[in-house]
Amino acid sequence: MPRLADSICDQMKLNSSQRKNRRSPSLWLWLFLVSPLCVLFLINPARSQQKPDIAVESKLVNVLATVRDKHGAIVRNLTKDDFVLQEDGHPQAIQYFSQESNLPLTLGLLVDTSMSQRSVLGDERSASYTFLDHVLREDMDKAFLLHFDHEVELLQDLTSSRQKLESSLQLIDTPIQDNSNGGGGSRSHGGGRGSMGAGTLLYDAVYLGSNELMKKQQGRKAMIILSDGVDHGSKESLTDAIESAQRADTLVYSIYFTGEEGNRGGGFGGPRIGMGGPMGGGGGHGGHGRYPQESRVDGKKILEQISKETGARMFEVSKKLQIDQIYAQIEEELRNQYSLGYTPGADSARGYHKLELTAKPKDLSVQARDGYYLDR
Repeated sequence: MPRLADSICDQMKLNSSQRKNRRSPSLWLWLFLVSPLCVLFLINPARSQQKPDIAVESKLVNVLATVRDKHGAIVRNLTKDDFVLQEDGHPQAIQYFSQESNLPLTLGLLVDTSMSQRSVLGDERSASYTFLDHVLREDMDKAFLLHFDHEVELLQDLTSSRQKLESSLQLIDTPIQDNSNGGGGSRSHGGGRGSMGAGTLLYDAVYLGSNELMKKQQGRKAMIILSDGVDHGSKESLTDAIESAQRADTLVYSIYFTGEEGNRGGGFGGPRIGMGGPMGGGGGHGGHGRYPQESRVDGKKILEQISKETGARMFEVSKKLQIDQIYAQIEEELRNQYSLGYTPGADSARGYHKLELTAKPKDLSVQARDGYYLDR
């Protein structure tokens, strides 16, 4: 419309110049009728360019689920009609359903390298590489590796390269106590990566892995924590850590190792580069705890809580259940998941919403996250 008005105004100027000495009633009438239109668009041209309001669709909430029968075996043949999904106690219509065996998978390994874990790092390293070698599909899946003690350090950014992941796992080595500095610190044995000083920033590691890496990814996402579950010195709280994983739609599996009591005085030795790459520029995350930690914390219950609320499981390493067997169970779950999706109602408020996913057959148990956060 503005172009039409400009054309009319230009034509008026042309007619005026061509008819300087020609005054006729028809010309005056034409000027009288058209000139207000020109003035209207000259005064407020933006009014005609205003765009209509665009309706923003609500977020599609995705829920990954693993279903087992009464014997603990994974059930693979269910349909959408076999599930009941509720948000805050209200039934929801499942709008999207599939079995997630072929979608890309993003994995993250979060390895506790504090002194309490020094006796198990060798087994963790070898089993982790075997797991990644089995699970990752070339040019389709990817993984990252970070370790945490008194700082959180990204050893390998997201990659599909098994060679890069193997090299980064070699940086995690069994530490030996180093008392030469008089500070009760530690150094790594065989050139491994580590840090000096006290602290175990478990919650910060979960928060950074979720918020800085997983949140940007699409498809299926899972992180695996290898730790005794005890946090010392994190800036983030346990609630913050769980919330960050839920917002990133990330399952958090936990592999619990009983910590060595009396060995919490340090982490790994060696130079530090902090959280480099995408997780922040320079010196690590944490060091001054904002949330005072209890003197005695049940790390096993902490890991159970993190895993349960994000829709995964906690495993405890024992003589009967070795870490390689645990990894095999995690691999089986990741390859046999259901994905369900629905759109929250327009009246759903911002913030946290409770989810409950069940199977109609009473003898089946469903493993899925128990809530999500809605941002409008």
